[in-house]
Amino acid sequence: MSSMLGLARSSQPANRGDFQRRIDSAQSLPAFQVRLGHDHDFSITKLIEGEIIPRLLVAHATDAPPLVSVDGMDTITQDEVEAFAPLSLRVEAADLLDRVEAILARGVSVETLMVDLLAPTARLLGEYWKRDECDFVEVTMGLWRLQEIVHEISARTPAARQCAAGGRRALIASMPGDKHSFGALLLDEMFIRDSWITDRLSEVTTAELLGRVSEEWFDFVGLTIGYDYHIGALPTTIKGLRSVSRNPRLCIMVGGPTFVNNPDLAAQVGADGTAPDAKLAVKLAGKLVATHEREATY
Repeated sequence: MSSMLGLARSSQPANRGDFQRRIDSAQSLPAFQVRLGHDHDFSITKLIEGEIIPRLLVAHATDAPPLVSVDGMDTITQDEVEAFAPLSLRVEAADLLDRVEAILARGVSVETLMVDLLAPTARLLGEYWKRDECDFVEVTMGLWRLQEIVHEISARTPAARQCAAGGRRALIASMPGDKHSFGALLLDEMFIRDSWITDRLSEVTTAELLGRVSEEWFDFVGLTIGYDYHIGALPTTIKGLRSVSRNPRLCIMVGGPTFVNNPDLAAQVGADGTAPDAKLAVKLAGKLVATHEREATY
């Protein structure tokens, strides 16, 4: 099966040197480490999403055909996740994408791939780091590869990303101060695939988040929280969003590992709800917005 968009192969097999030259062409790892050392507030996420991924996509863009899957079992097992996660730390991005293509080819949907493979893989990488099973740079590169897969799949299925005029609008953002952005990326992609018009913010400040909601109409705001210590600011942030929103019926959902383990916490911080994964979050968001719209007519 052909390689995904953005990683077109040459006639020679991919090797570590080839992949390193690709990274060097966008932003070398040594340069990345130097910048990080000189500026502790430098955003790793912005470097990955704003510089490396866009340059790779431009440098290696092709006219490859869209992904096609066949009827099959649309499931991914926990064993597959546990096998895939460590590979994301070790193998070349092209090899990782080959494995993804093989999964899609057996009939697994793109949505299932993202929710049941990529999202839990990202969580496992965080656990590896917490347990000192890998270092900071390894986790960063692993997450970069996962983000690249999402971008690649999105580029290969443009028809699924078309939104009808006048559709519902969603703002997806990581909690201000939270560097964990992969969850927001996946959530944004799932909303797009459900025909929402989305705006995704990463590395945003509270002032920027409130400003966006006060300036533009949104039906829904989704906040992802990667680390427990950001939850303390959530009630104030959610209250602020409601107070400045152009939409008086704004729906707000929160998500992240803490809410998966304790869903009742969502109501405690003032949100309208939470969901254990991005696929269910889209469904619940639709129901919440519809409910708010009906209430406004009475």
